[in-house]
Amino acid sequence: MKEKCLRPFLFAALVLAVCFAGSVAQAATVIVGTCQTGVQFATIQAAVNASPAGTKIDICPGSYPEQVTITKKLSLLGIASGTSDAAVVVAPANGVVVNATDIFGNAVAAQIFVENASSVSISHLTVDGIANGLSGCQTQFEGVYFQNSSGTITDNVVRNQILDPADEGCQDGLAINVESATGTPAVTVSYNSVRNYDKNGITADGLGSGAPGPNVTVKDNTVIGVGATPAIAQNGIQIGFGATASVTDNYVVDDIYTGPYYGSSGILIYASTGVTVSGNTIESTQLAVATANDPTYGVADDASVTNNHIGGTQNFDAIDLCSSHNVASSNTIYGSAQSGVHADDECLGPGSSPSGNDNTIQTNTINEACAGILEGSGTGNNFGTNTFLNVITTLVSGDTCTPPGAQTRAGKHASLRPSPYRSNVK
Repeated sequence: MKEKCLRPFLFAALVLAVCFAGSVAQAATVIVGTCQTGVQFATIQAAVNASPAGTKIDICPGSYPEQVTITKKLSLLGIASGTSDAAVVVAPANGVVVNATDIFGNAVAAQIFVENASSVSISHLTVDGIANGLSGCQTQFEGVYFQNSSGTITDNVVRNQILDPADEGCQDGLAINVESATGTPAVTVSYNSVRNYDKNGITADGLGSGAPGPNVTVKDNTVIGVGATPAIAQNGIQIGFGATASVTDNYVVDDIYTGPYYGSSGILIYASTGVTVSGNTIESTQLAVATANDPTYGVADDASVTNNHIGGTQNFDAIDLCSSHNVASSNTIYGSAQSGVHADDECLGPGSSPSGNDNTIQTNTINEACAGILEGSGTGNNFGTNTFLNVITTLVSGDTCTPPGAQTRAGKHASLRPSPYRSNVK
């Protein structure tokens, strides 16, 4: 850190000299780097440690090989200087180390960790997890991690939160993760570019104990998976285990698992109720939008899935409602391998209660699918009026549609289920 001295004068006489060597006296704007004048620091963590709550920390373009922990209200903002506009947080030379414990007690190595703080802003930064040095499944690797904290994560690039090839099946590697075990902190995740993650692009989870989780607004992000892979079942965006959310106007693509038993989802609502999924574009996924009950962690009922554009769903359903009391309406669906919308009766919860009841599926446009709507065997569903184009069979009872000439997949439809990130299951 460079020391900056203030030399106040009173009646043209020097009366005091103050040097800010180890801390900032009051909330202000400080600089990481040397691209602006002011109180300057060489590292982001040094600026965080020295700044009181409410400080705005401007981060000059450059590479910052560090892990950052924040426990107070601060604003971190990457700024442009000259011809450069990239302030990049990278792994330290010897790789990342454990610097956090998640709400389930698991070890986490986070590149930016926000803990028990309010109104923290992370903006205009690149968080790059390449060369992270982790191996094995003992440590969860995360790019930006908010725990029991509120604030905003906006206009960032979060990339390469991925493990070495031998360990990509560890169910770790989260680009952006928001968790809460206390209260319902509000976090907005918006206008970020997220790509090359291991398990999930954007995650919001509670404890799954019946207590509420974080309240998250996920909007206008671009989330790109690694494409078809046998290594891990990815999810572009996951809202789970008691979290509440609106997921709107995101672009999600390339989440496809080629292995058996599990499926990748563009947007997964898992054991969380009342989630809104609207205005998103979801392409080239196994399950574009999926709601799923869990017999232990709770239901994913009362979701609203509306006005989404879904294209090229491989293997399975464009919209899989494996819960109850949901609305799927005014979606535009092109090219679904299984169905446009499925009222799925195969996700138990709570306990042994079946799903797929009292759903409303109407005013959707479905162009090319084996089944326009898979009806399942639930009760009270309203299939309304939908527009079907180039659909082999518009309404199909049960849970499977087999196109003419295609081989039937072994077992029931449930042999391929969405695979959530569960931080308490290793």
